Amino acid sequence: MDEILDRVRGEGAIVPGIWYLEIGNVLLRAERRGRIVTGTVADRLELLSELPISFDHQTINRAWSEILELAQAEGLTTYDAAYLELARRREIPLATKDRALTRAARRIGVTALP
Repeated sequence: MDEILDRVRGEGAIVPGIWYLEIGNVLLRAERRGRIVTGTVADRLELLSELPISFDHQTINRAWSEILELAQAEGLTTYDAAYLELARRREIPLATKDRALTRAARRIGVTALP
């Protein structure tokens, strides 16, 4: 994970707009399960906001077309397919620990970072 963080710091990243909701949800779940200290979600989000991460403005326009089609073809959720479609369209590697998403990326010729 540190390698990906270093890469984002150096090169930046682009994400579908849903990423912001997903990150918030991951942190809230971690807090509720005692994996992170209660009351630190806002601090962690502040640290993430300092990274050079931008969101893709085209994702929403592709939600009911390319993304939905990719989700159907690869057996993914539309959320995961949004990341895969973005990586394919932008010709950029995909950072994920999700095995099904990694396999789908490889099937369509997208590099998946470990």
